[in-house]
Amino acid sequence: MSTKQRYYSLDVFRGATVALMIMVNNPGSWDYVFSPLLHASWHGCTPTDLVFPFFLFAVGNAMAFVLPGLQAAGDSVFWRKVIKRTLIIFLIGLFLNWWPFFHWKDNSLVFKDWVDGDNPIYGVRILGVLQRIALAYFFGSILAYFLKPKSLIIFSFFLLLVYWGLCYAFGTGDPYSLAGWFGNAVDVMILGESHLYGGEGVVFDPEGIMSTIPCVVQVVFGYLVGLFIKENGRVNWIWSKVSVEDSSYYKVLSALMVTGFIMLVGGWIWSLGFPINKKIWTSSYVLYTTGLAILTLGLMIWYVEIQSVRNSLTSFFVVFGKNPLFIYILSSILPSILEVVMLDTSDGPINALSASYEYIFSKVPGPPELGSLVFAVTLLALMWLIGYLLDKKKIYIKV
Repeated sequence: MSTKQRYYSLDVFRGATVALMIMVNNPGSWDYVFSPLLHASWHGCTPTDLVFPFFLFAVGNAMAFVLPGLQAAGDSVFWRKVIKRTLIIFLIGLFLNWWPFFHWKDNSLVFKDWVDGDNPIYGVRILGVLQRIALAYFFGSILAYFLKPKSLIIFSFFLLLVYWGLCYAFGTGDPYSLAGWFGNAVDVMILGESHLYGGEGVVFDPEGIMSTIPCVVQVVFGYLVGLFIKENGRVNWIWSKVSVEDSSYYKVLSALMVTGFIMLVGGWIWSLGFPINKKIWTSSYVLYTTGLAILTLGLMIWYVEIQSVRNSLTSFFVVFGKNPLFIYILSSILPSILEVVMLDTSDGPINALSASYEYIFSKVPGPPELGSLVFAVTLLALMWLIGYLLDKKKIYIKV
C-alpha cells in the first residue's frame, strides 16, 4: 500500500494549505481585503498568518515518508537529491520574483534589471516564499538525516532559544520592532538593499536570512509529527472505521491533541516575553502555529482516516495536495502576466489584472472586499480545474 493511500488526510492538509496560500496572495485588490485574509500588521496572528507555517509543517510531514528511503540509499544519494531539490525550488522562487522580466516605466515596457540603473535601491528581490521553503527544507533535511528524534527535539528548542537570544542581544531599541530587529542589518550586508522586499516602508525582508532559522525548526517539528504518525498509524485506516476500543486510535489521536495543546499554550506563554510575530518568525510564533497545525492535523486524521470520510470537500483539497508546488507557481505566474498587459479604457490605460477587478469583480453586490474575495476564489477555482485535469491524467509534477 502506498503512502498516499494510507495517509489521505496528509494530502487534504497539504492541499488545504496550498489553497489558502493562493487565496490570500491573490485578492482582486489589495485596497479591499477582509481583515482575516490580511497578515497582522506586526505582532499578533491572524488566520492568514497560519498558512505559511502550516505549509512548512506539511513539508516536514512529507519528509518523514521520504527520508527513510534516502537513508537506505546512502549519503551520496541523500546529498544529491536534497541539494538538487533545494536549488530547483530556490531558483523557481527567484524566477517568480523576476518574472515576467518586463515592467511598465514612463509608458514603455522595459526590461526589469537585476538592479535598477536609475534607482539603485531597487532591484530583483532574492528571497521570498519558495526560497524560504527551499532553505528550511534543506537544513531541516540535514538535521533529520543525521540526528535521532530525541536529539532533534533538543536541538530544535536550542535553535529557538538561540534565535531569541540573537534578537534580544543584537537588536536596537525595541529588539522586536520593525526598525530594531537585528536581521535587517544582516540582510543588507549580505544581499544588498536593492534585493530586499520593499513593501514595509523601511529596509526589511519578511523572508530574510536570520528569520529562516526558526523556519527550519517548523519543518523539523512537522517531520517529527509525520514520523510519529507513520510509525504508529494503522494500515487499515484508509479502508474502514477504527473501533473506539482500538489502542492505536487512542495512542495517535490523544498524543497529537495533547502535544498540540501543550505547544499552543507554550507558544502563548513565550509570547509574553518574545511576541508572536510572523514577519520576524519569532520562536513563540513557531510553537504557537505548530501547536495549531498539530491540532488541525489531528482533527483531519480523526475525520478523514478514522471516520473514513471521503466527500467533495476532501476531494477538492486533495487536488491541490497532489501537485502543490506546480499549482502554487502557476497561481503566481498568471497574475504577473496580466499585470504587464495594458488595456485602453475610458478611464485611461490600466493593466488587465486591475481591469478585471475594476470592471468585473468590483460590481459584485456588497462591500468592495466581497468582490476582491470573489476574484481570489475565481482564481482558486481555475487552479483547481488545472490540478483536477492533471490528476485525472495521473500527471504529478515533482522536483
